[in-house]
Amino acid sequence: MSVNGLSHVAIQAKNYKATITFYTEVLGFKVGHHWRLPSFQIKEASMLVSPDQRTCIEIFDNDAVIPAQGKKASSEEDIAHGALLHLAFYVNNVDEMFQKALAHGAKAFIEPDYLSLGEPPLVVKNAVIHSPNGEVIEFIEEVDFDMSTKTLAN
Repeated sequence: MSVNGLSHVAIQAKNYKATITFYTEVLGFKVGHHWRLPSFQIKEASMLVSPDQRTCIEIFDNDAVIPAQGKKASSEEDIAHGALLHLAFYVNNVDEMFQKALAHGAKAFIEPDYLSLGEPPLVVKNAVIHSPNGEVIEFIEEVDFDMSTKTLAN
């Protein structure tokens, strides 16, 4: 038995409607399912499906009582985080997605650029933003991270 892949990541939204709008209008996700679950104080929840239909993001309203990593920040200045550090999305063009996100209320964190990672070097193009809801989101152009399939020339 092994893991087949990542099902979804869950986000608690400060502004539910604005968060749904950002992920659908800027990143191209679609609302796959919407529900309420009063027993967990969930007034609004949606499962968003990525354009490639392989990745989902679950969005909960701000008052939902759900299992979480870390502690909820009391303000934007009081950033708290647990094990989850950021979300990374493959995009066709980092520069265009970065500008589109900024135009829709995201804040720049790391401008688009190339990085050389490790030995042998793996060159990636990426950028990082803070979404209007506060998630740290990385945009990265397609790269093959599976170096186990590569052989080094002697």
